[in-house]
Amino acid sequence: MGEVREILTWERFGEATRELAQQIVDSGYEPDVMLSITRGGLLPAGAIAYALDQKNIHIINVEFYTGVDERLPAPVFLPPLPATNYLDGRSVLIIDDVADTGETLRSVRDFCDEHASESRTAVLYEKPRSLIACDYVWKRTDEWIAFPWSSLPPLRNTTRLDN
Repeated sequence: MGEVREILTWERFGEATRELAQQIVDSGYEPDVMLSITRGGLLPAGAIAYALDQKNIHIINVEFYTGVDERLPAPVFLPPLPATNYLDGRSVLIIDDVADTGETLRSVRDFCDEHASESRTAVLYEKPRSLIACDYVWKRTDEWIAFPWSSLPPLRNTTRLDN
């Protein structure tokens, strides 16, 4: 796995999501819908939703990374896709934990742009190699990131696409 250099603790996660939410408020953007990219975006999206007092949250499940530095040729949307009528003509905030290559975020943004009036992206971390520049970023780094929710090994080992 290599040396872990960027460690996000649970306490720092709380501060990071609050600071990210403040960036959104300061920009004047008021999304109608928040769209969380699973699984990494679930916890940031929940924290940001509370900070923005937003209850209209949807998820989109995208698989790209299958392991450390192991990924599919392109991001794959896993069912069920969000019903597009929730996006039609609305402003959408897409949230994920990290923009690494940016391919997942770009795919989700392209999906949203077919329906939404506007979509913006928010991430905790953005890597320099990301294909897209996110609208809201807590920290930019090119280091390996250890997130508090995925640093420990799973309690059970499964290879299911629906977990």
